[in-house]
Amino acid sequence: MKITDIKCYVLEHSAAEIVYRWRDGLPVRGDGPPGTKVQTAILKVETEEGITGSAGSRHGQYVASLVERRLKYFIGLDPLLTENLWHRIWEVDRVEEFQVHTIGMLDLACWDIKSQAAGMPVYKMLGGNNPKVPAYASTVTWDTLDEYERHIKEAMDEGFTAFKLHAWGRPKDDAILSRKLREWTGVDADLMFDGSAGWDYATSLKFGRVLEDLGFLWYEEPIREFDIPSYAELCRSLDIPVLAAETSDGCHWNAATWIQYRALDMMRVSSAFKGGITGAIKVAHLAESFGMRAQVHGGGHANLQICAAIPNNDYFEALIVDTDQIRGLKNQRGLNVVEGFITASETPGIGVQPDWAELEKRAVRVV
Repeated sequence: MKITDIKCYVLEHSAAEIVYRWRDGLPVRGDGPPGTKVQTAILKVETEEGITGSAGSRHGQYVASLVERRLKYFIGLDPLLTENLWHRIWEVDRVEEFQVHTIGMLDLACWDIKSQAAGMPVYKMLGGNNPKVPAYASTVTWDTLDEYERHIKEAMDEGFTAFKLHAWGRPKDDAILSRKLREWTGVDADLMFDGSAGWDYATSLKFGRVLEDLGFLWYEEPIREFDIPSYAELCRSLDIPVLAAETSDGCHWNAATWIQYRALDMMRVSSAFKGGITGAIKVAHLAESFGMRAQVHGGGHANLQICAAIPNNDYFEALIVDTDQIRGLKNQRGLNVVEGFITASETPGIGVQPDWAELEKRAVRVV
């Protein structure tokens, strides 16, 4: 099989009306104020056998530039040789320095093709572990304790038994919230805390002991990932597992450094931050070889396939935003969370195929 063309469709639309935030100091989540015109991209890889693969990005014009300047050179190569293509992309990264979310786009599109060509879902091609995956409710940052309590209990009503806090970044207030979460959910719930890389070592150590007392399952990203020595000292000082390396660049090469310095107890992995499916699996297997969990970060079809493929992941991450969104999690086009579980699709490919004729009409630019 050969790649016959690689295209980018740049789409323009209004920024989402649902705006939420993370801890104090971080930007509001979203592409701009509601109504702001933003541009996204859909990558399309065409083959001589008529099978197409796709991947999406929030970075419209940037992806268009990559396709125009770099990815057209991949035309004529075999999309089924995903390992070969993945290493070629990293060679381009040596001079291009890809935006981290985009380095795996070609890999995702080619796994989409590969899965369709094989007539097999991606998770089975990766080995296959279990298509039914427990899901945890991952909060956004709300303003009040009352909002947290209301939405956590709404998630409990939907069948969730595991919960992760994105809190305010204020240690005393976050400690109160963490204790309340344990009260609301009971002793049997799995609880996690995401610090969103907001604290120094001393604050992280003190807060980690609060989470230990409450029996939390993991302590995620308390410190910026540039500070590996502080992470190593934190791991030595705490009993609660420290989960890290979510946004660090360099895929399995960088992940190996974290393990070498014993700077984490659990490894973060995802299709977005680790170079697509190929990179994510490299990191997951590396972690497994050291007896570590590889917790999959973020939602979406590709990450669900990874969750279903590996034995050392515990949960699928389901973001909860507001009442209507929480109640709608069981009706999400192949990402349905029902009674605290989500099941990977048996349909070949990654997610729903785009309507290419409609994209031709809507696109403000096609490369």
